[in-house]
Amino acid sequence: MKSRMLIALLFASSSILAQTQPVLVAMKTPTLRVGKLSFKDLNKNNKLDKYEDWRLPVEARIKDLVSQMTLEEKVGFMLISTTRMGGDQVFNNGVQGGGGPRPKITEGFNEEDLVQNTNMFTRKPLDAPNMSAAGTTKGVSQFHLRHFILRASASPEIMAKWSNNLQELCESTRLGIPAIVASNPRNHVTTDASVGLSVGLTAFSKWPGELGLAAMRDFDLTRKFAETAAAEWRSVGLRKGYMYMADLATEPRWGRVEGTFGEDADLASKMITQIVLGFQGNKLSNTSVAMTTKHFPGGGPQVDGQDSHFDWGKFAHYPGGMFDYHVKPFKAAIAAGTSAIMPYYSAPKGKEFEEVGFSYNKAMIGDLLQGKLGFSGIINSDTGPIEMMPWGVESMSIPARYQKALQAGVDIFSGAADPTTLIDVVKKGLVSEARIDQSVSKLLKEKFDLGLFENPYVNVEEAVKTVGNKEAVAAADLALRKSIVLLRNDEKRLPLAKKTKVYFETYFQSGRNAGEAIKVSKPEYPGLEFVSTKEEADVVLLWLVPTAGGLFSSQGSKIDLNLSKNRIDVNHVNEVLNAKPTVIAINYTNPWVIEEIDKGKASSIIATFGTTQEALLDIVTGAYKPSGKMPFTTPINQAAVEANKSDVPGHMEGPGYGLFAFGHGLTY
Repeated sequence: MKSRMLIALLFASSSILAQTQPVLVAMKTPTLRVGKLSFKDLNKNNKLDKYEDWRLPVEARIKDLVSQMTLEEKVGFMLISTTRMGGDQVFNNGVQGGGGPRPKITEGFNEEDLVQNTNMFTRKPLDAPNMSAAGTTKGVSQFHLRHFILRASASPEIMAKWSNNLQELCESTRLGIPAIVASNPRNHVTTDASVGLSVGLTAFSKWPGELGLAAMRDFDLTRKFAETAAAEWRSVGLRKGYMYMADLATEPRWGRVEGTFGEDADLASKMITQIVLGFQGNKLSNTSVAMTTKHFPGGGPQVDGQDSHFDWGKFAHYPGGMFDYHVKPFKAAIAAGTSAIMPYYSAPKGKEFEEVGFSYNKAMIGDLLQGKLGFSGIINSDTGPIEMMPWGVESMSIPARYQKALQAGVDIFSGAADPTTLIDVVKKGLVSEARIDQSVSKLLKEKFDLGLFENPYVNVEEAVKTVGNKEAVAAADLALRKSIVLLRNDEKRLPLAKKTKVYFETYFQSGRNAGEAIKVSKPEYPGLEFVSTKEEADVVLLWLVPTAGGLFSSQGSKIDLNLSKNRIDVNHVNEVLNAKPTVIAINYTNPWVIEEIDKGKASSIIATFGTTQEALLDIVTGAYKPSGKMPFTTPINQAAVEANKSDVPGHMEGPGYGLFAFGHGLTY
């Protein structure tokens, strides 16, 4: 870590507000002394401005700083875009690494602009080229960007060094305004780690997927997860989460079910409360990671399960009349103090709503979220509603789209790095600068509350010690076991007796062709003998990992939840079931339909939601007794899937809908 001026006075000052001197860390700015107190001279004018005076109320600091910002600085502040580390090629040709060998990611900057002419999701031409990422120095110095999304995975040391380099660059600018770096989830075992959904496996502690956290039904451990992850994030300079989803998994075909806390509004509300409090604390402070709860007013009830990243999935609907049910977890997030809320792309379908995307929908944001629900925090658009997913306003010009979204209540726009168009929107009078000031003030408040103006830097050595430490791993390992659900144990085959000969096969077909889908494992595990063929075995353990191929592989075709339609060779599975006593484990990212293999032989079934081989073996041996409960209902067949009401949770769909009910879970 580079040498820095570090001032830490640990006594209570006798200043006007009798506050304690905070830790100040500066690289490019001088410090000012007022008596025994120290302040950062962020604008380098050799005097103490109100926004630099940590003794003053945040509101006074915000007002002073806004008055000093140019229009260009304000508008740049209202964009949040992907930022790329040295060697990071995310989004190049739509793939990390641009389809070739991945360059080594470093603590340096990627100075290339990334301009896209094609919608990366719909794969159709854009109305106009969009700069989705700016070269780092240009973005900070010329475009005045201060909000960034980091999508790369790197070591804690590299991430911390990069974060410090970014903050040093920001500190060197005219007003010295620090950056805030956001990320999608980084702490989960997940099947679909597509860019924008989850970073997948990283150096951070590895916890169950979100469905698995909900399956635990352990809210204290959920809080422990959030506090642990927050400490890891904070140590490397990640201070804002693009997470978590308060959406409900009421439409079983939706491609984002894996990122939810299940189908039940009460369970999701309890989960999101613990998540927000764990990451943020009771209020934002210098120990918080600010949360962006998404996707208001609930992205779950998509027509036919299609996702609104795509034009063929642009509509949400409420055939069961349960709109308010989906809003309930967002009320919990607001009560817990979530810093920001993200509307989804979807346009609501129905006569009672304006059929425009939620980021454009004043009735949803201005009237409901801000008015009726009283949310006063940041409204953060999802990535690209202006340029890529302008559902319901396709005929509007891009300036008019900005105008409508600002009138609806959006404060910060995700997905574009070039502020030129939004600056023109203000200069041409489509939106007043006073309206811009409202959003900038809210965005500044988050930064002041997080203590970034005093110290945006991190300690590299502490980051290395914090990320993935023994205590974090131990808590995560417990959660991985508590997340597993025993669905069926009709013949009492489980737990497996000691010295059982086990043939352990994992079936995960990552590509369109079966190829190397079957993996045979022979782990070193006490008490069991793992064999190479099923013929040698007393019991077969078969772990199925169905997948539709990921959200962004969608072509808009009909969504079928049968295993055979989700890269599982059911003939192979049935051959195994008929040949040997078999324990079936199924990883659920959606409520899969299993009738193709459920023909009398599948008497031992386990549900996983993103876990490890070691955790699964602890369950099947009884080293840890299963305790998880299903976070959603699994439909009995595809006909039930297609007849479901998208806004109604499975446990309310009526008799004959479910095979394994919400809340179901056995033990030994």
